[in-house]
Amino acid sequence: MSEFASPRAVFQRLIDGVTARRPDALPRLYAEDAVVVHPLARPASRLEGREALREHFARLRNLPVEMTARNIVVHQTADPEVIVAEFEYEGRNTETGEAFVVPNIFVLRVRDGRIVESRDYARHHAFEEAFAL
Repeated sequence: MSEFASPRAVFQRLIDGVTARRPDALPRLYAEDAVVVHPLARPASRLEGREALREHFARLRNLPVEMTARNIVVHQTADPEVIVAEFEYEGRNTETGEAFVVPNIFVLRVRDGRIVESRDYARHHAFEEAFAL
C-alpha cells in the first residue's frame, strides 16, 4: 500500500484549495518540475515548475470571487498515475454580482502524491467575462 495520496485525493485537494482561495497551499500539490498546460486558453499557456504555479495561483488572492466545484466525475485510467476529472466551477464576482460557470476537464498525472503533469481544458473566457480580464 502506498503512503502517498492517490491521484483522486490530490485532485480533490486541488479543487478544494482553489474554491477556498488558498493560493499558498496549492503549489505544494505539484512536483518541483511539474508541467501544466492550458490548451484552450487564448493564447494557450504552459506553466513549468512550482514557482510558475505559485505565481499563477497567487492571482486568486486578488479576485473578488466566491466559487464552488460541482458535477465532479473522476475517471480512473489504465495508468494508475493518471485520472481524468470532469467538473464545473460555479461562482460569482462579488463586486459585480456576475455569475459564471466554467466547465473543466483535467487530465492529471500524479506521482508520489504530487501532480507532475496536468492538461487543464477549461472554458477560460468564462472567467475573463466575469472579471473583465
